[in-house]
Amino acid sequence: MIHMETVRLTASQALVRFLENQYISYIDMDGNEQEHKFVKGIFMLPGHGNVVGFANGVEQELKDMVVYQGKNEQGMALAAVGYAKQMRRKSIFACTSSVGPGACNMVTAAATATANNIPVLILPGDIYASRQPDPVLQQMEQPQNLSISAHDAFQAVTKYWGRINRPEQVMTDMISAMRVLTDTANTGAVAISLPQDVQAEAYDYPVDFFKKRVWRVDRRPVTKYALDKAVEVIKNAKKPLLICGGGVRYAEAHKVFKKFAEDFGIAFGETQAGKSAVVWDHELNLGGLGTTGGIAANKLAHEADVVIGVGTRYTDFTTASKWLYRTDAKFVNINPSEFQAYKMDATPVVADANEALTAIGEELAKIGYHTDKAYAEEVAALRKEWWTEVERLDKVEYTDKEHFTPECNDDNRECVEKYIEDTGCKLCQTTVLGTINHMIDDNAIVCAAAGSLPGDMQGLWRARKENTYHMEYGYSCMGYEVASALGAKIACPDQEVYAMCGDGSFDMLHSELITSVQMGHKINVMLFDNASFGCINNLQMGNGVGSLATEMRHRNETTGKLDGDYCYTDFGKIGEGFGMKAFYAKTPDEFRKAVQDAKKESVSCIIDAKVLPKTMAEGYESWWHIGVASTSKSDEVKAARKRIDDHLAEARMY
Repeated sequence: MIHMETVRLTASQALVRFLENQYISYIDMDGNEQEHKFVKGIFMLPGHGNVVGFANGVEQELKDMVVYQGKNEQGMALAAVGYAKQMRRKSIFACTSSVGPGACNMVTAAATATANNIPVLILPGDIYASRQPDPVLQQMEQPQNLSISAHDAFQAVTKYWGRINRPEQVMTDMISAMRVLTDTANTGAVAISLPQDVQAEAYDYPVDFFKKRVWRVDRRPVTKYALDKAVEVIKNAKKPLLICGGGVRYAEAHKVFKKFAEDFGIAFGETQAGKSAVVWDHELNLGGLGTTGGIAANKLAHEADVVIGVGTRYTDFTTASKWLYRTDAKFVNINPSEFQAYKMDATPVVADANEALTAIGEELAKIGYHTDKAYAEEVAALRKEWWTEVERLDKVEYTDKEHFTPECNDDNRECVEKYIEDTGCKLCQTTVLGTINHMIDDNAIVCAAAGSLPGDMQGLWRARKENTYHMEYGYSCMGYEVASALGAKIACPDQEVYAMCGDGSFDMLHSELITSVQMGHKINVMLFDNASFGCINNLQMGNGVGSLATEMRHRNETTGKLDGDYCYTDFGKIGEGFGMKAFYAKTPDEFRKAVQDAKKESVSCIIDAKVLPKTMAEGYESWWHIGVASTSKSDEVKAARKRIDDHLAEARMY
């Protein structure tokens, strides 16, 4: 019998030692072989459920991983998501918390990761496996099943879930966790719950469990059958459209995607996740696509006979609720995930983007496929039309009443005038975005997630360098902005990072500003304060519903409703309280100076910009299916419902 060498460790010590020895290898976008450690570090918020057992494992076994002290469990986990997203899923953080509220705070972050296919490892402390001290502090008892804890909630928002009830289970659960975390087709959040007693229990682990493990991220090749079917569809396309999804960036298919478009003269639209895979001024780049896209990509989408989706999940914003494309348009979907590849009743190509585009390109070249001159002229005209509109929006003044969004009718224009009267504000949102876009460094990273900013940025933002547009829109998680900026800064310490944030999202979550100051990671918070949840206010008012709990207003003693005076917040003072440098802006000149001055600072900065409500860009050749009431006393709601029904009659059903 061969003797197996073992080492006696607690479950926590074993887990940390294992994480220290995980590596990833892959071929990068330049064709070079890369290998490096996979787990960058651990975000921690110690509590009674992890401060003794798991913390001892960290203290004893930590070597190269870096520990960050989180300030809110959701915030630190979102920072981990932002880091992995900016690293194009080639490196991750683990996040550990106590039981109860601390663990549950990470459920939203886990959902954000999973919705966006971003790997993050969640390690919450859990109730006692022995149940001896039940109910332990923060335990939520379920009388019908005492094995259930609040951590079971992670099962709905993760790609892998486990609970280590015995110390030897560390081995099987962590290998499964790594399998999912490095899976290009099906990655997302992984949650491994750690009962408090098991964290401290010892076991004789095989020494070879802790050997260096290299997880190879291979590029899945295209099958001949899928290749032939895809070429058969594409070769007959007269007005094709490429979709540049997030999968292009994660597969590091930037160069191959661009070459494919150039070789065959096929224009492309960008999803929120795919934007900045190719720079904005490429002659075939039509910009943002879908509900929050621009007129160029959306016009061509309406006319396209073949749509080639690369690394996209076809969310309702990318398809304008399946209304954007012709009902007879054919789809070819390139995606390593079978689930995603079959969407839109497409011809599926279940493969890596580089492999698939290269193989399809070789076959199309053999038959001499290329779009014609008329198509090229239309693409050029669409690009000119859209970027002329963007330049106009860059310079809009608050006196240009035609700029205000359609929702700003006579009934609520007085609210905008009141905001101007109260604050002296002269800033329009699109102008502020244009100013930032022109003034920051070409390689600066902009992070955003929710509100009206994603809508404006997908269409209006000009990415001048690859991988500088960082948008979370798979889950539209308010509060992601600041946390992700910290994660992006950890990933790219030599680049400036800007969190594009509305006042509503900032109010939701900004705890990791403290961490950025504490750790010396400078981020810049561009605070667009319009004293409202502006995007949702537009949505409700544009569909016949009055302003209801979407503006920051005091309660009116006369009406009893939230339609009193505006509530104004000094966000700069909040930043200063955390140790940031604060700047204020109400006019274009003040804003330009603030951006310029912030670039000179070495500490995190916040620019408190008072921005007029109703100064977002309008929708361009797009639509969004939302739940407007089918019966109502309001004529405005009835009209909105009719618009829904009219669009549904033109939309694809699947």
